[in-house]
Amino acid sequence: MTTPATPQAPQQQPQGVWPAPGGGYASPIPVRAPTLGDAITSEWTKIRSVRSTMWTLGVMIVLMLAIGLLSAFAVAATDANLSNEPVLSLGFFGVLLGSICVITLGVLTISSEYGTGMIRTTLTACPSRGRVLTAKATVFFLLTFVITAVMATVVAGLQTAILDGAAGSGTDWLRATVGVGLYIATLGLLSLGLGAIIRHSAGAITIMIALVLLPLVLAMFMFSESLAGLQRALFEYSIPNQLGALYGSAISNSGPSGWEPLWIIMGAAAVALAGAFVSLDRRDV
Repeated sequence: MTTPATPQAPQQQPQGVWPAPGGGYASPIPVRAPTLGDAITSEWTKIRSVRSTMWTLGVMIVLMLAIGLLSAFAVAATDANLSNEPVLSLGFFGVLLGSICVITLGVLTISSEYGTGMIRTTLTACPSRGRVLTAKATVFFLLTFVITAVMATVVAGLQTAILDGAAGSGTDWLRATVGVGLYIATLGLLSLGLGAIIRHSAGAITIMIALVLLPLVLAMFMFSESLAGLQRALFEYSIPNQLGALYGSAISNSGPSGWEPLWIIMGAAAVALAGAFVSLDRRDV
């Protein structure tokens, strides 16, 4: 004689676990596709939490402020008459040295992830490589632009207060602050693109520093008349001369002037970022 089976009480679903349509487990956390905003938030968290950002941008701020003030005090000590010369051009020296810091950070923003292997985690969380590159470029550009433009404005204001020279027109101020900020930030984007292509921090930083300084150095030692055309081109389109043109104190009397240096560096950065996208899209991590 068989004993009738005792009816089992229905098991209650554990709290927080929801049945999937097929009977399996489904997370109660809503799942959605990642967006560019999510990638930008992730990159902002990365760039503000690593020490390289604090050190590179901190050194840049110190260089721009210290060299800007020292140059102003040095000119003031000589009793030079600057009544007809805009004092904004004195900010050139600090920005030129500070650009090395931005170049370094631009390369490290992406090449450091290849060095540590973190790029695999990044691309697993966001498989769209174009979105990752866009987020990195956006966060880096906005951060460096704001800091450079603010510091250029502060230094220009202090130099104008120290020296009794011409303050310059509104256009001069715009180019020496916003224009310089855009130029340095775009130069950093060029570094970021090169870092994505080279994937080696030291190599990419070395190439970028050579790109900044080598054309001008080579031009200084070209004494042959047959190289006069090349010498002039190296002078005119060297990055220090283009940066000086934004301050109205270019090394060469010819070549890019006004806002032209900004368009040139934007074109170069666009080419580098396009190469970076192709590299990210077609090469294995």
